[in-house]
Amino acid sequence: MTDMLVKLYNLPALQPALSNVAASGVGIRRADKNDELQICDWIKEHFGEQWALECKASFTLSSPCCFIAENEKVIGFACYNAAAKNYFGPTGVADAEQGKGVGSALLLSCLYELQNEGFAYAIIGGVGPQDFYARTVGASLIEGSDPGIYTKQWFNEMNPGTSD
Repeated sequence: MTDMLVKLYNLPALQPALSNVAASGVGIRRADKNDELQICDWIKEHFGEQWALECKASFTLSSPCCFIAENEKVIGFACYNAAAKNYFGPTGVADAEQGKGVGSALLLSCLYELQNEGFAYAIIGGVGPQDFYARTVGASLIEGSDPGIYTKQWFNEMNPGTSD
């Protein structure tokens, strides 16, 4: 899967995306250390073990690099700096909640954090919905980036002792 590049100095405003989902009862917040088990279990159930392990890496810093979307329960997540510095992903929204702006709010929350860390560009690794990223944040494909860092060797090095 191809990677995409995002100009962090040209992002759409964050607040309208957050207000949009808040109007439907969804909150977006940075995960804290106490959320790790619940979030990683939810991700494993909905998106698989590899994404859950990658998300787990985002909790190794003093301030987790993970945002969650929730109403009465978790409905989505997005990580940054999990696979590698300056990378966005993995991210996912529950099937029943897609198309409501949750993914956009999570994406922008993470990208603004990368911008606050001083990055001018960010990489979206192993992109699935290319049109979504192009439309939402103006991301463009990085030629020659397939398979990128997401190889079996990378996964095994990042997660020693796990099966892939």
